[in-house]
Amino acid sequence: MDGRLAAGLQLPSSRELAEALGIARNTVLAAYDLLLGEGYIVTRPGGGTFVATVARAPERAPATRAADPDRRAQLNPLWRDPAVIRMTPGARLTYDFGLGLPDKSAFPFDVWRRLSARALRGLSRAPAGYAEPEGRPLLRAAIASHVSFARAVACGADDVVVTSGAQQAFDLIARVLVTPGRTVVAVEDPGYPPLRHAFAAAGARLVPVPVDDEGMQVDRLPAGARVICVTPSHQFPLGATLSLARRRALLAFARRHGAVVVEDDYDGEFRHGGRPLDALQTLDQDQLVWYVGTFSKSLFPGLRLGYVVVPPWAREAVVAARQYTDWHSALLAQDTLSAFMSEGHLARHIRKMRAAYTGRRDALLAALARHCAGRLNPLPANAGLHLAARLHPDAGDARALSQAAAAAGIRVLPLGELALTPGRGADTLGFGFGAIRAERVDAAIRRLATLLR
Repeated sequence: MDGRLAAGLQLPSSRELAEALGIARNTVLAAYDLLLGEGYIVTRPGGGTFVATVARAPERAPATRAADPDRRAQLNPLWRDPAVIRMTPGARLTYDFGLGLPDKSAFPFDVWRRLSARALRGLSRAPAGYAEPEGRPLLRAAIASHVSFARAVACGADDVVVTSGAQQAFDLIARVLVTPGRTVVAVEDPGYPPLRHAFAAAGARLVPVPVDDEGMQVDRLPAGARVICVTPSHQFPLGATLSLARRRALLAFARRHGAVVVEDDYDGEFRHGGRPLDALQTLDQDQLVWYVGTFSKSLFPGLRLGYVVVPPWAREAVVAARQYTDWHSALLAQDTLSAFMSEGHLARHIRKMRAAYTGRRDALLAALARHCAGRLNPLPANAGLHLAARLHPDAGDARALSQAAAAAGIRVLPLGELALTPGRGADTLGFGFGAIRAERVDAAIRRLATLLR
């Protein structure tokens, strides 16, 4: 009568139910006979027993507030914040400029399927049991080799801890570095909200630091900051590259104040013009930088694999935190990725997609110049899968334009939504070009231009 068993649902046989409940079959038969006689179930000859269509029980009157306290008050306030709760994928639109979305249509799934089958055969012969919290040795070696070559990150396999995406890396770092209520964490503003949420959930005191065309304004860092989170290769979301002078100043600040730096290199492998810039970690001589990488952009988000290159002095703590969080990532995915990397498939795929994304970026810049000149001005950015564009003061409001664009079938993000400080980034829109084909870009921007006019 509560509707928990829907009309038409087939019930287990009396023998099955008796075995499952550990009671006599006659008891089950008696219960079924009672339900049948009262019209709650029906039988079909040779077909089994089914829930009948019955009237729903009347709903109970809601209890008064005094008798029914708000249980949500027991939750951590962060997870009651509507701005945090609403971070769910939106509906698919005709023209999708969503941020952080790679194109998986070109992914070599046939190769992945073959390597996965091989890895599965290997697992079938391996003893059952838990694996290393830090990740499979062959995968950690492959990651170390990859980032050493592609990003000039100085590390070995022992420095790598495999995670379930970059988000778990942020969570683990926050767990081992933050003392609740005391640790001050400096974050870019606007910046990446899920990173902020990981540190806020650990009890950190967040301090927003503004960014400009050279990246984070290092001279605005608070003296009390003990953790500094940056996206130096491609600032998220405005797109600037942290200048060499500021990189040196940032490391000097961290050394002087006893702070550490979390480098989020989420899409630095995709450089448009010239060779990829070296990672910030390359300049670090004092074991201050925690380098976080992910395969969500170079492969696809559903893989849920990332990594963090941990300074030697913190490795044991991070591995312990990983073990007591979820122990380790799925072994099948780890072993498949290990073979995918060691056989050169990852490097080939990145080269292929770098050319494709550069073409889409060029198409986007050309379309913005053709249809939105003087109204929407792209900000300098030479890496990654998105760029930002600033509205002319007379061109309207970014949030309103984003809403109008969504109604017209175009997804663009008002970057003010990613800021902690009201007003920062409020005149800027983000355009991801990973999920939209180059030949569709012009039509999308032309439609957006009509909304601007």
